[in-house]
Amino acid sequence: MAPFDPSKLQVKNKMPAAVQITAEQILRDAVEWQSRETKQPNRTFVDQDELVYYKAQRRKEFEDKLRRQRHHIGTWIKYALWEANQQDFRRARSIFERALQVDPNNVNLWLRYIETEMKNKNVNAARNLFDRVVSLLPRVDQFWFKYAHFEELLGNYAGARTVFERWMEWNPDDRSWMLYIKFEERCGEIDRCRQVFERFLETRPSCTSFLKFAKFEQRQKNYPLARAAYVKCIELIPPELLTEEFFLKFAAFETSQGNISGAEKVYEQGLALLPREASELLYRTYVSFQKQHRDKDTIDNLVVTKKRNDYEQQLVDAPYNYDVWFDYIRMEEQQLCDNRFDLPDTSHTEAQRARVCELYERAISNLPHVDDRRLWRRYSYLWIGYAVFSELKLEQPDRAVAVYKKALQVLPKDFAKFYILLGELYLRLEDLDAMRKTFGLGLGQCRKPKLFQTYAQIELKLGNLDRCRHIHAKYIETWPFKPDSWLAFVELELLLEERERVRALCEAAIAMDQMDMPETIWNRYIEIEKGWQQYPYVRNIYERLLLKTTHIKVFKAYCDFEFEIGCLDNGRSIAERALDYYKASNHQVERAAMLAHLLKLEHTHGTEETVSKVRERQPKKVRRKRKMADGTTSEDIVYVFPEDGLQQSKILQAALRWKQQIKST
Repeated sequence: MAPFDPSKLQVKNKMPAAVQITAEQILRDAVEWQSRETKQPNRTFVDQDELVYYKAQRRKEFEDKLRRQRHHIGTWIKYALWEANQQDFRRARSIFERALQVDPNNVNLWLRYIETEMKNKNVNAARNLFDRVVSLLPRVDQFWFKYAHFEELLGNYAGARTVFERWMEWNPDDRSWMLYIKFEERCGEIDRCRQVFERFLETRPSCTSFLKFAKFEQRQKNYPLARAAYVKCIELIPPELLTEEFFLKFAAFETSQGNISGAEKVYEQGLALLPREASELLYRTYVSFQKQHRDKDTIDNLVVTKKRNDYEQQLVDAPYNYDVWFDYIRMEEQQLCDNRFDLPDTSHTEAQRARVCELYERAISNLPHVDDRRLWRRYSYLWIGYAVFSELKLEQPDRAVAVYKKALQVLPKDFAKFYILLGELYLRLEDLDAMRKTFGLGLGQCRKPKLFQTYAQIELKLGNLDRCRHIHAKYIETWPFKPDSWLAFVELELLLEERERVRALCEAAIAMDQMDMPETIWNRYIEIEKGWQQYPYVRNIYERLLLKTTHIKVFKAYCDFEFEIGCLDNGRSIAERALDYYKASNHQVERAAMLAHLLKLEHTHGTEETVSKVRERQPKKVRRKRKMADGTTSEDIVYVFPEDGLQQSKILQAALRWKQQIKST
């Protein structure tokens, strides 16, 4: 017979099985079968020989397992506990010792060994095991605690104290020290507790340890020593290691003792030492404390102090944030307006003024570090605020002058506002020479229009007309193509009722071809002549303006003028001129707009006959299609005027036919 060859097997049915078997399912089944333990039936031994046979069989099973799994400590423990249950302690100890030779640092093995001796009341054996394990594993606090507790249960307090002393030599954690202290407290040895606490604080100083000592002394009603513990903690512990909880408990202790001022000092010290983000609860508690024990002024001072600390922290992070500086300074200036500082020359007022001045000095020392004009402008308001505060609150105008002069040295030269403010300050001090010198310096440095205007206004109020005209002349000389310079001079002469000077200035201004926005000059010139009711001059100006521009706004304004003064025929004539011009120039939109404006004027000032005539001349809008160069079609709006004759009518008729054709299709 030929041997079996599995490679020649052929699968007849290659369809998938109804139930798929996965590796996960195989492993799960194996684990389930392993976890099932068969329950041993209760056995009854007839005689001693049968019992000895059973014990020998069980020992053989354990030994076989240990030969296979020597490092499996669980098997050693089961073996030893089984021997202990048989009351064969000699064999049980032998098994535990053999296991310790395999793994002498196994904590669970030592615990079961010791528990077995304690359970069977083998006191000396258990004590010997404790001595061995604490010598072998001194860093496992569990053995020390169980050893001390074991001696305490036996009533051997001296032995338990000896165990704690040996334990403390290894400098354990805070919990271990507290266990020693609790032990002495249970024994009623209060002085020993204090001695242990002293050693504890010397070895492991911290806020937690001092708080525990203070709490212990409070339980013993020794309040001076408890306060001394709190104070000693602040002296010894570095500020960065102090906690919010410590200050809260210290303040609560002082409050419970009725020492309100002491509690307040604790709160203030805590807020000063702790960072802002780590003292929110302390601050809220302090506010509540002040509401209970202090008046309104004290509470306000607390709120201000908290805000002050917040601003200082923000400025440490961002010294160039001028918004924070403004808010900070505004808060400090507000303190001068409170009722607490009503009396002049009080120490509080002087101190607060000095604080504000110091803040201004600190703020202006932070010059912008980038070339950003908006930032520099924001920074410049710090100088303005400082000068105004010096003049109004400090009543020291000389100091304000010095601030402005220093600002002019620090800020860019084109900040005309400071020349104006300094000049106005000299004016209030009645120092006209210094005022004029300041404005002259400013005009030489930056030549801003606002500087010319302000200087001229001041001289006008002082009645120095020649100086005022000289300033305006310099203004025009500096800005010859700026309409504001000409108009400012015109307004001055208009105020002085110098008509010929006004006309001369306006004529000179409109004669300049490079003028920016010349329509401003023309419009103001026309308004002035209208105000004087010099209508021939107005017509002359309009006619000259039409020689320069044919904009529809000029024609409309000219027509409006004629209709307003009652010269309707002149107005209609001007409108016809505009219509003829736009018709000749083929400006259909302007022509249609002019006709609409004329109709509006006729509605207001004309008769029914004139209104109907103008209405008949109104154009009609027609859409016209035309092909573009790229082949696309564009639609335009064409105005068809009835007065244009037959050609326009043909266009209109063709457009109407095209529209009807579109509707029919």
